[in-house]
Amino acid sequence: MSVYRIGLMPGDGIGPDVVAEAVRVLQALEATSDLLFDFTGFSVGAGEYLRGGDPLPEATFEAAGSCHAILLGAMGLPDVRLATGVEIAPQLDLRERWELYAGLRPLRLYHEAHTPLKGYGTGGIDILLVRENTEGLFWSRKGSVAPGAEAAEDILHISRKGAERVCRAAFEQARRRRRKVTLVDKANVLPSMAFFRAIFFEIAPAYPDVETEAVYVDAMALYLVRNPERFDVVVTENMFGDILSDLGAALIGGMGMAPSGDVGETHAVFQPSHGSAPDIAGKGIANPVATILSAAMMLDWLGAPEARRIHDAVERVLADPANRTPDLGGTLSTEEMGERIAAALS
Repeated sequence: MSVYRIGLMPGDGIGPDVVAEAVRVLQALEATSDLLFDFTGFSVGAGEYLRGGDPLPEATFEAAGSCHAILLGAMGLPDVRLATGVEIAPQLDLRERWELYAGLRPLRLYHEAHTPLKGYGTGGIDILLVRENTEGLFWSRKGSVAPGAEAAEDILHISRKGAERVCRAAFEQARRRRRKVTLVDKANVLPSMAFFRAIFFEIAPAYPDVETEAVYVDAMALYLVRNPERFDVVVTENMFGDILSDLGAALIGGMGMAPSGDVGETHAVFQPSHGSAPDIAGKGIANPVATILSAAMMLDWLGAPEARRIHDAVERVLADPANRTPDLGGTLSTEEMGERIAAALS
């Protein structure tokens, strides 16, 4: 029997709603496998900030570090902001402090009715976006602007270490998939992006079995809509990855269908790509599929082959047009969708 300590950080808004359904699915898997989950809940996010003044208390950070992996819901609320004017984002603190440099964001179409594009059936869109998580334009996020300032600037920081490790991660992922990696940058304008591109092509010869190409980010936005089937693994800078992963999510049914994992050498956090959506929190209408698929990614990272069973259960449930939450044009509640996926495991 394999025992895993899983830290739960439901967070804010719809986070607790969707994490509860992912836990339901993991418990259903537990009942029909040799897996055993030891769940520990942690209070992190805007709610914790309002209670104690720190969205990620140090004691919580230390305790979470002993878990095998973290399953996170959503962090932040639009009206809860730091003195600098930005929202609280403890999930970014986790990425940076644990060096979770590879943001893995799968974009897979499960049913043709989910996409606004014409002519794409199940499996027609299957992309893994690998987002550099620890630097890029986010490098300046903890800066501030002086009152009355006439200008503000942010630094797009690319280090050799950061570029090398995320590119290698992308090539390794491609070897598990269809063996193609696309670098997305703005190397025709920005020296930092030209540096990133040079490092990418320095690394590429070590993976002669993987096809490579480089695409400018503005062209990539067009290609994702025109012919997304041409892409397998896409690797890019932090901000570009943030934007393109949301565009990609729109192609597969919305943010409720987009899971993600932030992984490093020793730690990993798995969460839906969506935000806290406080306007629908507690209403039972949030789509839990992204969080359930994030839980499957977590198992895959832990080396548990049972991850495949969750993917298969989601695929079977979504094959039936009756199984849709409101964001997909259906009427199922958050709980009902979780129950149907859990039942499909057996």
